[in-house]
Amino acid sequence: MRQVELVVVSDVHLGTYGCNAKELLIYLKSIDPKIVVLNGDIIDIWQFSKRYWPKSHMKIIKHVLKWISEGKEIYYVTGNHDEMLRKFKGFKMGKFVIVNKVILTLDGKKTWFFHGDVFDVTMQYSKWIAKLGGVGYDLLILINSFINFIFEKIGRNKMSFSKKIKNSVKGAIKYINRFESIVVEIASSNNFKYVVCGHIHHPKIEKYKIGNSKVTYLNSGDWIENLTALEYNNSKWSIYYHDSSKFKKFVSTDQEKSYKELYNEMMNEFNMIKK
Repeated sequence: MRQVELVVVSDVHLGTYGCNAKELLIYLKSIDPKIVVLNGDIIDIWQFSKRYWPKSHMKIIKHVLKWISEGKEIYYVTGNHDEMLRKFKGFKMGKFVIVNKVILTLDGKKTWFFHGDVFDVTMQYSKWIAKLGGVGYDLLILINSFINFIFEKIGRNKMSFSKKIKNSVKGAIKYINRFESIVVEIASSNNFKYVVCGHIHHPKIEKYKIGNSKVTYLNSGDWIENLTALEYNNSKWSIYYHDSSKFKKFVSTDQEKSYKELYNEMMNEFNMIKK
């Protein structure tokens, strides 16, 4: 088990078909963090359905509860898909707390953690469009999962259609660049050395210079397409990219059945859509 000073995980979207909960659990079990920042959209309340809540998703909740019982310092930063939890801002249980943002000092440097949806124009003025887009995105992930199930059977590598689409659409690239610029400018004006976001599912670490100040922008990515997290150790940030092949010992019989279960779940979903 690796010792980690601080870990940031965001955009897990528990309760959706695209969530790679089994892979996330493997990662969480492989580390022993001192501080955990759950940086928004951990539970997808927008898309939540009683018909879909697999055991693997519940295991993530149980693992976080285990960390809470162990007394780990955990910040649940609310996002847009779990914005309902903003009603409980300030709730504490041991060293676990629900917040909308958090500022920590890491080796003398002020670090600003927040989800990032407050800078999303769609979220501010047309939330119904954002929610509709979320449904469409989840359907695309569902179709993608089905195709990858077939690819796996015939021995081909998995692929992410949603990721390819986003990376090829100029509008999406411009949106990401604009998002980063706004965040960095605000961080600079508040004398933050690090600003850590989620929301756009685009893992990244990049240094910016604005006037005489330097700001490092970080994004933890997601557990839908990229399977990434941010780790802070020995005064350095790094992006963790999950590779399941390195964690064979964690694979259980429950995980080995995942493709068959996913197939059955997807067929049920398609039948519901037809109705």
